[in-house]
Parts: sequence; C-alpha cells; structure tokens
Amino acid sequence: MRAAPTILHLDMDAFYASAEQASKPSLRGKPVVVGGIGPRGVVATASYEARVFGVRSAMATAQARRLCPNAAYLTPRFTLYRDVSEVVMGLLRQLSPLVEPLSLDEAFVDLEAGGVEPTAQAVRAVGERLRRDIRAATGLSGSVGLAGSKMLAKIASEQAKPDGLLLIEPGTEAALLGPMSVRVIPGVGPATAEALRRAGITTVAETGEAGEAELVRLLGKAHGAGLYALATSHDDRPVVAERDAKSVSVEDTFEEDLTDRVRVQLEIARLADRCVARLRAAGRSGRTVVIKVRRYDFSTLTRSETLRGPTDDRTVVREAAARLLEGVDTTAGVRLLGVGVTGLADYTQEDLFAFAQAASEEAAAVAATEATDAPAPERERREGSAEAAEARPHRWLPGLDVRHAEYGAGWIQGSGVGRVTVRFEEPWSEPGRVRTFAVDDPALEPAEPLPLIRPGQPPDCPA
Repeated sequence: MRAAPTILHLDMDAFYASAEQASKPSLRGKPVVVGGIGPRGVVATASYEARVFGVRSAMATAQARRLCPNAAYLTPRFTLYRDVSEVVMGLLRQLSPLVEPLSLDEAFVDLEAGGVEPTAQAVRAVGERLRRDIRAATGLSGSVGLAGSKMLAKIASEQAKPDGLLLIEPGTEAALLGPMSVRVIPGVGPATAEALRRAGITTVAETGEAGEAELVRLLGKAHGAGLYALATSHDDRPVVAERDAKSVSVEDTFEEDLTDRVRVQLEIARLADRCVARLRAAGRSGRTVVIKVRRYDFSTLTRSETLRGPTDDRTVVREAAARLLEGVDTTAGVRLLGVGVTGLADYTQEDLFAFAQAASEEAAAVAATEATDAPAPERERREGSAEAAEARPHRWLPGLDVRHAEYGAGWIQGSGVGRVTVRFEEPWSEPGRVRTFAVDDPALEPAEPLPLIRPGQPPDCPA
C-alpha cells in the first residue's frame, strides 16, 4: 500500500438511471428503473428514489414492479451510456496516463503517475475538481474515493455515495475498516461470509485478528491468504491502463444449497441473462460460454463451450449454458452457480441496435399486443411490410427515443392496442407534454439520443 492516497476510484451514481433522469426532465426526482421490461426482465440500475422502495440491481423486474409500481420502467439506451462514458473517461485521462476502466461508469486512476503532488490536500483538490468537471460536462454526479490502495479507494467511493468524496489517510485504515462487515472486502460473498460467521468472524477487524493460518484453514490456501492480506490493508495491485478484460461473468452464492434440478436450470438461465446484460454494457461480444458450479462440499467444476463466432445473443448464451449444465451432477446440492463469456470481441453497431430483438421476450410482448389488438385488415397490411414488422419492436419500447415531424424530439412512455404514447421533451427543456399516436404514424420515427448537455451551453438542470 502506498504512503499517500494517490489512487482514485470513480463510481458514477446510479449511472443508467441518472442518465435517464438527466435526459428526461419529467423523471427528475422520481423513481426510475432501467433494465429488461418483460416478465423475465432484470433490473440493471435503479435510481435512488426507487431504491427507497427496496428496488436493487439484478432484481427481477417483476419483483421491482411489486415494490415500486409507480416507477418509470425504461429500456436501456447503451448508445447514450457509452457516449457519456467516453466523456467521463476522457476527463480521467486528463488526470493521468494510468486509467483502469472497470465498466462504463467506474474506473481507477493513478494520480501519482499523473504528476499530482502526493499529499492529502493536493489529491483532494483533484478529486473535487473532477466531480465538478463531470457535472459540468454531463449533468451527472459521481462519487470519488481516494486512498493508498485500490481496495481502499473503492471502499471509500462506496462510502461517499451519493455524490460525495472520501479520502482515507494512510494510517487510519484500521480504525475506519475495523468495524465494517467483512462483506466490504472484495471477493467475500454470502458463502464466505457465512463460513466466517460460523467461526465467529463478522467484521474486518476480526478477520485480521483471526490470522492467516486460521483463514487458510477455513477457506483454503489461496482464498484465505488473499483475504488476510486485504483485511490487513495489504494491497499492492497497480492501476493498469486501459485494462482489456478477458472475460465477463456473473455468479451467485445461495443461502441454502440448491438440490432441485429445475431450480438449478432456472438459476443458470437467469445468470446467463445477467451475463449478457453485462457483456452488452461493456460493449463486447464473446466466443466461449463457461459455467461454474460449486457443490455442497466446496468442490468447484467448470465447463465451457466455444461457439462458431462471437455473440451477445441472450438466447445463444442461455442455450449453451443449459447444454453445459446437462453434464454436471447437481443432486447432492449446489452452493454457487456462475455463467461467463470469454474470447471477447468488439461490440458492433449492428449488435447494439439488435438489443431489443435479443431481448425477444420483452419486444415480442409489445409487438404481439399491437398486432393482435389491431383489426384483421390492418394486421394483414402490417404483416405484409417486412420493414414495419422488424422496426416496431425496436421503435416502441419504453424509454427509447423518437422524433415526430411536427412535435420534435421525445421518448416512448408506452405502447399497446395499436397506439404509442410519447412525451415530447429534451434534456434542457421543461417537462414536456404527452401525446398519443397510431403505431404506424408516418410522422413518427426512431431517433438517436440527444446529448445530456446542449452543445455550447452550461447544464441547466443537472440530475
């Protein structure tokens, strides 16, 4: 660990949801949930207003709707998120040549490599200036952590949320971290926390006091030794510029071992969906699908299948993961399941616009409602138009951008019964009016997202 707090961790606050609130004036200060909108959808991000009701990332959208029925449920707009991310990452690269992006909205920065004076006063000034610059450039807020190691900087940014800055002075780590739950340490999930709890270890301080030998006995050599190092603030991992991820994966540890085969299959399918969502958020596709199964006795199996080409298709990843699971015996109980994709490739623009079609269950539900509710002659006319049939699922999903020949820019609030409801407003306007049109209105067409800040103008209404 460094002697000065020169490692900065930036984490944008509720990034997707905040970007939607900044883009849509009528949603500012209101609960917003971004993710899959269909019956099997999963929450990607919830605004802080929605979190008050218990909505969280990775929660089933159906459950989120029960907890917060009055929230705005929106389809992700990765074009916008990537554009904003590029602006934010550009500001970080002005601080240092060593910037390590972790996702679209999160990164480490080595301020020492950028020539910042290694004092608390100097690095704090840089962090505060960064937060001001991000808000001026995007209208969004980010939380900053400053510390002598990557682990501590990340913990600091989490403690600073939302829209704050926390600097951990070297020498104060033990006092700050000691009372915290052991779950704040990277790599400590529910299963590890439960194993430690049974041994009477629940806090970071107790983890360090247990000693390396005891942690190795409880968790195994690699995990135990690594946990002891982090619990005692020994973290010398460097900031790696432009880290190129080799894989994207998600996993869950279950409070009780799963023995029901159908439940295991459903969990694998759900994890495949989450993995694809993360893959798309990173702007990548992948060639090899991997599943991870940790059984009741902590033995871990991995199985992989290499596809003919890179994909970010949810159905393809689901089916591959299901095939891999067929060869794994889970009857004795499963503690952990994971799904990953390796052999990553760059994301293409065509893939990006295919997001809604890949989420076929959600898009099909919207299209089916419009099609079946229309009169028979109208259905026949629409079915005869291949272009309309392909465009409609993309065009009318809640949250996506449209433009009307008379009323200008707006976004979809909802659709059904052959109608589409649009709110006409821009990021820098007042909350706009709502109008309803026929789904095949020739004056209405899909549009690209508007920038959050009007070019050449200061932010009028930051999120």
